Amino acid sequence: MDGPGSGRTGDPAGGAADASALPRSILDQLPVPVSYFDRGCRLVTANPAALRVVDRELADLVGLTPGEMGPEVVGGAGEGLQAAMLQVMESGETLSFETYLGRNGAGERVWVAVLSPVSDATGRVHGCSVVTLDTTEQYRARQRLTALDEASVRIGTTLDVGRTAEELAELATESFADFVTVDLLAPVLAGEEPRPPAPGSALVFRRVAQESVLPGCPEAVVTLGEHHEHDRNSVLGRILLQGEARRWDLGEEALRLWEQTEPERYASMLTHGIHATVAAPLTARGVTLGVAVFSRHRNPDPFDDDDVLLAGDLAARSAVAVDNARRYTREHATALALQRSLLPRRAARQQAVDVASRYLPNTTGAGIGGDWFDVIPLSGARVALVVGDVVGHGVQASATMGRLRTAVRTLADVDLAPDELLTQLDDLVLKLDREEAVDAEGSSVAGATCLYVTYDPVSGHCALARAGHPEPVLVRPDGTTSPVALPGGPPLGVGGLPFESVELELPERSLLALYTDGLLEAPERERETALELLCDTLARPSGSLDDTCDAVVKALLPERPDDDVALLLARTNRLGGDRHASWELASDPSVVSRARHLAAAKLEEWGLGDAVFTTELVVSELVTNAIRYGGSPIRLRLIRDTSLVCEVSDGSSTAPHLRRARIYDEGGRGLLLVASLTECWGTRYGPTGKTIWAEQTLPGA
Repeated sequence: MDGPGSGRTGDPAGGAADASALPRSILDQLPVPVSYFDRGCRLVTANPAALRVVDRELADLVGLTPGEMGPEVVGGAGEGLQAAMLQVMESGETLSFETYLGRNGAGERVWVAVLSPVSDATGRVHGCSVVTLDTTEQYRARQRLTALDEASVRIGTTLDVGRTAEELAELATESFADFVTVDLLAPVLAGEEPRPPAPGSALVFRRVAQESVLPGCPEAVVTLGEHHEHDRNSVLGRILLQGEARRWDLGEEALRLWEQTEPERYASMLTHGIHATVAAPLTARGVTLGVAVFSRHRNPDPFDDDDVLLAGDLAARSAVAVDNARRYTREHATALALQRSLLPRRAARQQAVDVASRYLPNTTGAGIGGDWFDVIPLSGARVALVVGDVVGHGVQASATMGRLRTAVRTLADVDLAPDELLTQLDDLVLKLDREEAVDAEGSSVAGATCLYVTYDPVSGHCALARAGHPEPVLVRPDGTTSPVALPGGPPLGVGGLPFESVELELPERSLLALYTDGLLEAPERERETALELLCDTLARPSGSLDDTCDAVVKALLPERPDDDVALLLARTNRLGGDRHASWELASDPSVVSRARHLAAAKLEEWGLGDAVFTTELVVSELVTNAIRYGGSPIRLRLIRDTSLVCEVSDGSSTAPHLRRARIYDEGGRGLLLVASLTECWGTRYGPTGKTIWAEQTLPGA
């Protein structure tokens, strides 16, 4: 036998007893919650870690199913957990189940329960073990990654500053905040570059978005769209100037800081129980645009460092989108200002037609286009109506439109026929495209379209030609409406193809509608249907031309058109026989005296006696030139319109030239005298000769 001094210690029987108790001891010491349920899904036992999680005694829970334990123990997942246990015991396979199994004083905790069948040596299943792992941090990390992934899709979907801010607020309240406000510096909304405030001055913001888990955002102390100020030393002022996101757990010290600098916000925090806040500046490309504030009152967890990183990332992504929208707003405003400055600002001084117009820029991200229109007074009381469209969008398209409009005005002063004018304009576009290399951001002139119309109120004669432009619509005085059949002609810049004019006789009070293709290209209807609707709308009596313009825009265009639209309506007038007179003259120097007397008599009849002396001199010089250098037939015409027009036509196409005569020259002073006595003068050519005209300001005008 071994004696006391043999060196053997312990008791084999006691060792066996200790070994049999070891599994239970290990279970009790495990930091992981473990529980066991029988085949009826009733709790048999649970280790101390599991009881600490739910803060309950084992005796209170033994014999209860998950569905009977109450939401304070298993959250709202009791029935689902019990169903999962039954599935595990029937299939004999392990299953994972994500649930809320309790609270630990710091808000809801997310747990993953690993359910495993418990069987004996024969394979008979006696129950189910549940090992739960706290995955709250992993769950929140997934939420943050999901929020960032959604931010790349949901924030910045439009080039609208306000909408981008709303997208940030909506996403943040769905993912990690209960109340979000987004304030932008006032210049940002106008597309301007924010400048650092002067020392001692306040920061002026505008509330552009706010979102809450509560209906109506009762936490807000600033209404949407309202301007408000922050002192540079306030909480948000410091955040904005420092340029970094920061969080506050609103204890007594932090609340005192808010109370001193933001008393209204402090009162709202107390009222709604806001206990945690993160403020993140919206900074992009080195420019601070505003600030976003994220708050919690429903969620009892404070913001942690990861939440601050998430808020900063969301604010940074939103800031880039806001800056893009700001830059677009600035470019859009610049292009629109350029576009409007190049369009007619007031009605041209003429009485041939009554006009009304509309220019509607597109409201999408495509940028301002090159649509334009013009009303150009011509000689002889005539008028030219022009509508055009330059390909492309943006400032370049607007600048190109201005060049074309200037070219058309210059060519119109030469009094070319519509087809000849478009031919000259086409040549000009070809030269411009050859001379200028068009870069990737430029807008080529080639491909522009144009419709040019001239109208003579004395004869009612109208001539039209187009270069790839939609044909105009004519409404006759009897109400019949139809597009004017015009040869299409190629767009400007194609070259090598001719343009053709169409001539019409328009009754007085006829209506011509000139427009760009954006008017007929609404996505919800076909072009032919839109043209029929335009004709029907124009045929309906609607009062003034402005009312008709409004009716057309309302009938054919959506609230946010996708393309620029230019619309020009012109109602024709006629000059009565009491406002013009003409005489055929023989090619004989003796008729010059008779021409002077005829003109003087007509002016006296019109009550323009003060203009007789000047008109006699003009008539004398122009008729003398026609007899000396021109040829039959010679015709003298006077027109009383917005000015007094004197015209002399002859059968020669030889152009007169203004020159300065030397001291001893016998001739060369006639046109110089005409130019000195009249407001303007010029020459236009017709099929059988030329007409020299001169305009005088009406006495008393």
